[in-house]
Amino acid sequence: MTFPATARTDHELGIGAIRRARELTEPVLRELVDRLGPSLGDVGRYHFGWRAGGSGSAGKAIRPTMAVLAAEAVGAEASAAVPAAAAVELVHNFSLIHDDIIDNDELRRGRPAVWKEYGVPEAILIGDALHSEAFGVLLSGGRPNAAAAAVRLSTAMREVVVGQVDDIRFTERPWTGERAVSVAEYQAMAEAKTGALLAFSAAAGALLGGASEAVADCFDRLGRHLGLAFQCTDDVLGIWGDPASTGKPVFGDLREGKRTLPVIAALTAGGSAGERLGELVERGVRTDFELRLAADLVAEAGGREFAEREAARHLAEVDDCLTSVAMPAETRAAFDALAQSLIGRTR
Repeated sequence: MTFPATARTDHELGIGAIRRARELTEPVLRELVDRLGPSLGDVGRYHFGWRAGGSGSAGKAIRPTMAVLAAEAVGAEASAAVPAAAAVELVHNFSLIHDDIIDNDELRRGRPAVWKEYGVPEAILIGDALHSEAFGVLLSGGRPNAAAAAVRLSTAMREVVVGQVDDIRFTERPWTGERAVSVAEYQAMAEAKTGALLAFSAAAGALLGGASEAVADCFDRLGRHLGLAFQCTDDVLGIWGDPASTGKPVFGDLREGKRTLPVIAALTAGGSAGERLGELVERGVRTDFELRLAADLVAEAGGREFAEREAARHLAEVDDCLTSVAMPAETRAAFDALAQSLIGRTR
């Protein structure tokens, strides 16, 4: 994506937007967690890293930043988006806590996951509490369009959980044949699981900033395409990424048997490489030699190129969405920087 030159670099604008979103959102989040009471509140503070010895950081704040930038894009102050920014952080962290239980993941951001530290019942309950507080903060701010934003949050959460169920069930289906996961099925799952909350963030930020439903729909599309671009890139990194950068083992997704876009595209492309890959994954990929061979066959069959091309296509759609809404040049450049940080690329 290409944007007009500004006095500050796009990177600086992106960092500034993230910092602004954090500074606006974190006090609200702390207040909401504190009012859960000493016991459940302590679980929440542990998860967010606010207890003594914690890192004090619960993530990259991408979703709150999307909300803040969308509000600024439609001419409002950043503070207008705070209810949406807080709501999306609450439901995002609710999903992380429950995901760790579902996936039996023992670590979250380098520390024991909530369920590992406090047990499954309390982890479920703090997740439920964060989910409830999200709708409360969104509706209690008295902002115009708050009810419309709440409807969008409800829709987004329905999409997320449906996408998660589909993702789980994909692993129960064969790699090849009539019941194999198709590219279209995978993309629909990824849009729901990854794109829906980014879509809500941008659309709700615009709505609370006073935008019309039509403009909010444009920001919704922006978030969905950005989520899909991220997922395509993440799928490539899940096989070929540098462990020093990704924090994941090389060929990690192949090792875990995940249905990801490069593999699905390679299996459906036809040709000898795709057929050999199908035979290999149906038998089970276990040894380092088999993992490397599978990765090579995915690339040879065109799976990696397809995923990278899809990421570029969705980024172009993000650009089109931004072009269709008049906004300050700095805001548009900050959106670009945020997109680049989300997919892990630089110019």
